[in-house]
Amino acid sequence: MLDYAFLQQITDTAIRSRTTVGLTRLRAALSAEIPARTATDTLLLATWNIREFDAGRHGWRDDEAYYYIAEILGRFDLIAIQEVRQGLYALQRVRSLLGAWWDYLVTDVTLGTAGNAERMAYLYDRRKVAFTGLAAELVLPREGKAQAEPVQMARSPYIAGFRAGWADLTLATVHIYYGQAAAAEPRRLEEITAFARTLARHAGAFSGAPQECPDVAPGPGNLIMLGDFNIFNRRDVTMEAITRAGFVVPPELQSVPGTNVARDKHYDQIAWYRQLSQISPTRRAGVFDFFAHVYRLEDEVQYAAVRAPSPGRSYRDWRTYRMSDHLPMWIELSLENGDAILAAMRASVSRE
Repeated sequence: MLDYAFLQQITDTAIRSRTTVGLTRLRAALSAEIPARTATDTLLLATWNIREFDAGRHGWRDDEAYYYIAEILGRFDLIAIQEVRQGLYALQRVRSLLGAWWDYLVTDVTLGTAGNAERMAYLYDRRKVAFTGLAAELVLPREGKAQAEPVQMARSPYIAGFRAGWADLTLATVHIYYGQAAAAEPRRLEEITAFARTLARHAGAFSGAPQECPDVAPGPGNLIMLGDFNIFNRRDVTMEAITRAGFVVPPELQSVPGTNVARDKHYDQIAWYRQLSQISPTRRAGVFDFFAHVYRLEDEVQYAAVRAPSPGRSYRDWRTYRMSDHLPMWIELSLENGDAILAAMRASVSRE
């Protein structure tokens, strides 16, 4: 729960009232659609591209937007965030609202036109999730007998290691190049293919699981890719590039609507390599549509004064710079798998 005493800092009573009402609607919807967080039994993992967080090209976000964003983020245990911009105020602001027990990891700024001055981040609750020390940006290697170095991705993927319960997690988040508005845009397909193939080929090297002896490889751990892949639909070649490399998109996420505001594009994805260890899906997952509860279409008149400095921009577009043009995707994973482990041990003993 947020520290709602911060609401008193909103001096305009009309805005404070609107924010209070919006938070009330948002809290009710989040409670209805997303499982409650637990102390030890489950992990709620999410990915969210928060549009230009926070660039200010179309006006800086205000306290109202930060409250709504923090309310959503606080319903999960570990979140990969894309489109964090050069200034870190936005990330620091939501962390301050969530509480001192929250922390984040963040990349440097991606330079170059294609990189769009973006960072990527992981936000996590230290009461549930521990950072295990691995944090690196992925550089594509030269494979096999290739003569030239590969063209690097527009935004370097961000890999980090975490532990939740007994499960070791290696997360790899990415914001794939968009380019032309076509399902099989060549560079986008090339990036997704290279990213998935590199992770799969070097999965052992990315394992965050403990290495018990110097001459023994670490345990399998859990290699999970998540983020904004700019995939148009689940049947095109960009999606096939992920599954062909051995990554599994859980069934419960294969049937949810799109993650863009119109719900007709499957930009964001969560997938793990081959199989999970010490953790299992609970079959609860989804996408949360915040625009059904805040910055609603019927609320347009309430924001006339705020929008006045940006004439000509439609309300539908303007509100995506307050929240985002992507919806957060999430999945619940069980950390309690003692029965399955004991059953496997019994089966092993019976075969001896």
